Amino acid sequence: MHFFQYRNSELYCEEVPMSLIAAEVGTPVYVYSERTLRRHVEVFENAFSEVPHKVFYAVKANSNLTLLKRFRDWGLGFEVVSGGELFRTLQAEVSSDRLIFSGVGKKSDEIRYALETGVLFLSVESSAELQLIAKISAELGTCAPIVFRTNPDVDSQTHPYISTGGRQHKFGIDLSEVKNLYRRAHEMKEVKIVGIGCHIGSQIVELAPFESALSSLTAITADLINEGFDLQFLDFGGGLGISYDGEKPPSPHDYANSVIRLIGDLDLTLVLEPGRVLVGNAGVLLSRVLLKKQQRGKKFVVIDAGMNDIIRPALYHSTHKVIPVRARQEREIVDVVGPICESSDFIAEDREMARLETDDLLAVMSAGAYGFSLSSNYNSRPRAAEVLVHGNTFTIIRRRESYEDLVRLERVE
Repeated sequence: MHFFQYRNSELYCEEVPMSLIAAEVGTPVYVYSERTLRRHVEVFENAFSEVPHKVFYAVKANSNLTLLKRFRDWGLGFEVVSGGELFRTLQAEVSSDRLIFSGVGKKSDEIRYALETGVLFLSVESSAELQLIAKISAELGTCAPIVFRTNPDVDSQTHPYISTGGRQHKFGIDLSEVKNLYRRAHEMKEVKIVGIGCHIGSQIVELAPFESALSSLTAITADLINEGFDLQFLDFGGGLGISYDGEKPPSPHDYANSVIRLIGDLDLTLVLEPGRVLVGNAGVLLSRVLLKKQQRGKKFVVIDAGMNDIIRPALYHSTHKVIPVRARQEREIVDVVGPICESSDFIAEDREMARLETDDLLAVMSAGAYGFSLSSNYNSRPRAAEVLVHGNTFTIIRRRESYEDLVRLERVE
């Protein structure tokens, strides 16, 4: 995380000391580095520069409006999976031709919203969804642009909760059914087939699953083209992982080389949907130690950020590095836990790390993806603020929720 570094034993984001952000904004707070975001976008785009391609940021990773606007300004499109995400991107003044709508369970009003907006295409995940899209398209008097999302039955070698490309998963269409669906859709005047796609999961740190999936996808794509289908896009989704704690995922350059090699001479525009790889290591969760306690020889560091703020460790047993804002040499083995009334409310378990004391600040690293976007108000806790750092300045891009915000939508009868 190049732009999160110690200077004179204090952790900085770019040129801003983290202690200054904590003093002015409070904790917990998500802190994002704009320079890191920009660098990640440039590296990813450059990796695929030799082939026709379009990059659509996966909004679910982090949907803050300011970040969406930055990505818009830097030329990205957006992949959305709900009407709410579509609304967000439109609030960020994204043009409709830079939007694609995915998701296994689109509601009728969401499909209608997408078609009225004029998205580049909708990703179709079942025969039933094809029929629903055709019905709504007919009602609107439009012709819905679609791609079919295939399920290549690949082990993505990631956590089972974020693996989406196997036959046991709800996503996509089995390869044995795809050609028949293409033929059926070709006879429908309410839809227009514009491509084919797949997405096999998230936080993938090996090339082999990508290569296996893409081999299957390109083979069936070639068959469809030979059969006379006029395809424009090959959507290979996202899923490239990042390093949380020692993982060594492929670089975007190595990933791109593999993808480009396997696509071969298919004359299609490659669609990519990165999320985590762009934002994950561009953000941290800044928190403060509330107290320390010891129980039957086990040491706990209780902080003011809980599983409502960052649920990944509880949900996936994922590992995030936890470092002090003021560097310390002393080490100890502790559990770093939050204030939520759940035993699953932990950030780190039995972790050897820098010794922390009451009122110390700490940073939960690599929290830019699926951090705030998975946060909640569990235990009636207001959600954290979000801050964007640029050089020696920072801006609050989402204010901290208040107690009043917790009940603003409720009605007492």
